[in-house]
Amino acid sequence: MGLMDFIKGELIEVIEWTDDSRDTLSYRFPDEDKAIKNGAQLIVRESQQVQFVYLGEFGDTFAPGKHTLTTDNIPILTRLKSWKYGFNSPFKADVYYVTTRLFTGNKWGTANPIMMRDDDLGIVRARAFGTFDFKIVDPKLFLKEVAGSDQNFRLDEFADTMRSRIVSIFADALASARIPVFDVASRYSELGEALLPLINPVVAAKYGLQIASFIVENVSVPPEVEQAIDKRSSMAAVGNLNDYVKFQMAQGMEKGGSSGGMATELAVGLSIAQQIMQQQGMPAAGAARSAAPAAAAAELLSPADVAQALGVPEADVMTIIESGELAAKKIGSSYRIKRSAVDEYLAK
Repeated sequence: MGLMDFIKGELIEVIEWTDDSRDTLSYRFPDEDKAIKNGAQLIVRESQQVQFVYLGEFGDTFAPGKHTLTTDNIPILTRLKSWKYGFNSPFKADVYYVTTRLFTGNKWGTANPIMMRDDDLGIVRARAFGTFDFKIVDPKLFLKEVAGSDQNFRLDEFADTMRSRIVSIFADALASARIPVFDVASRYSELGEALLPLINPVVAAKYGLQIASFIVENVSVPPEVEQAIDKRSSMAAVGNLNDYVKFQMAQGMEKGGSSGGMATELAVGLSIAQQIMQQQGMPAAGAARSAAPAAAAAELLSPADVAQALGVPEADVMTIIESGELAAKKIGSSYRIKRSAVDEYLAK
C-alpha cells in the first residue's frame, strides 16, 4: 500500500446513513477517528437533518439533499475552525443525523393522580392516559437537551423521560384549561386539541420538539368520587322527591298479592267508607272514638305502620313528614300520624 493509498484510507469521502429500525431519533456517524475529506459528499435523505459539531460547538445544519462539503458551503464550521483564504484540507467534526419524521402512537399516562381544582367537585384527584405523535423540529436544541452525545439514541431510551415530561406539562395545561371533570368524558377530542397550544410552546422551547397530535383516551377519578357522581345522577333522574314518594305509594297500591298492597287497599277502603259516612251526616269517627278507645288508638299510626300499609320504605314516609306534606304529631322522639292525614295526603 502506497502512501497516497494510506492517506486516502484515512479520509471519509461519503457520509450517509439509512435507518431500518424505525425508532432511532438521532445517530452519530461513526468516523473511526478519520478526517472528512474536503469535497466529500454528504447525503441527507427526506425525514433527516444533519448537524455538524466541532469541538463541542454546533456547526452547520444540512437539510435533505446531496451536499459537497467545502469551506465555501459550511460557513459556520469554517468560522469555528478559523480557515482562511479557502484553505483546502481535511477536517474533523462529529456528524449527527437527526430523524425529523413523525413518531406516532406514543403512550402517555399519569403514574400518580394529579391534583386539580374543579368548580363542581372542588379539589379532586384525577388519572389520565392517552397517546401522542411528535417530531423533532430543532436538531440543535434536541441534541443539546435530550440526546446529548449518544451515538444511537433510540425511542425506547426516550419514552419514559418523554412520558414524565408530557404528564407534567399535561397537568399544568389541564389546570390552566379549567375543564370540569363532569365534561371531560364527553370532550376528549376537544381536550386534546385545546391542550396542544399549551403543550407545544413548552416542548418546543425546552426540547426542540413539536407535538403533532395529543389524544386523551381517558380521565378517571377515585372510586368514591365516581360513586358520588352516580348518586348525583340518580338524584337528577328521580327529580322531585315528593312526587317520587307518591309514585312509590301508587306502585304499592298496585301490588295485589303482597301484604303491603292489601294494607294499602284496606286503607283506601276505610277512607272511602269514611267519606260516605260523612256525606250521610254520620259522625262515624267521633262515635268510634267514644265507643271504642281501642279503635281510637288504631286511628293513630306510626311511620312504620304507614310505610307497611302503603308498601314503601319507612325512610320515604319520614321524608314527607319532615317536608310537611304529611301531617304528623311528634310525641317525645316519635311521630304519630292520623289515618285521616294519610287519606288527605293520598287525595292530593
